[in-house]
Amino acid sequence: MTEHLLKILVIGDQNVGKTTFVHRYVSGQFNRDYRSTVGVDFSMKALQWSDTETVRLHLWDIAGQERFISMARIYYKGASGCVVMFDVTNSSSFLSCRHWKQDLDSKATLPSGGAIPCILLANKCDLADRSVSAESISRFCKANGFVTWMETSVKDNKNITEAMRTLVEEIMSSRSVLNSVRPESDDCVNPQLDSSASNTRRTGCC
Repeated sequence: MTEHLLKILVIGDQNVGKTTFVHRYVSGQFNRDYRSTVGVDFSMKALQWSDTETVRLHLWDIAGQERFISMARIYYKGASGCVVMFDVTNSSSFLSCRHWKQDLDSKATLPSGGAIPCILLANKCDLADRSVSAESISRFCKANGFVTWMETSVKDNKNITEAMRTLVEEIMSSRSVLNSVRPESDDCVNPQLDSSASNTRRTGCC
């Protein structure tokens, strides 16, 4: 069994739902009572990708507070893909996505030199007081090089698994193209998969 190790960043402004998104994806549970992330939180999830391949995701939930932005280059290093998230009821968090994407593109690239695959998630779509239109999101997505965008609701468990599946498919497809012209990179190993379950740990900034 071949195992692929993928580091996935989850970035965006504070309070857009990044931590609840990761927790819902990893554990299948929703808890609205989360404290703001300090520095970065780590989670893991294993996927049975095919009969011969397993994908192990290392999810890095990056704090949205401005004081942690100086650490971004360290956090971004070695990333395979990225989730950029905003709150559809908060137009400011949507406008900030341009900064998050540009910051990522300036500080991290794939081994090939290309941009890291990113998906844009419009979270909290279950709420009625929406302030960002689908048309605006579509234009922004195309103009800024995202793979695609999706509406998500962590509360209603809408498009959580689907969004991550789409991102991982894009990453794996990009790797297949890259590996067709050079040997497979060292991040594909063949260890014994200990469990399909997931775990989470937290670390501070410094």
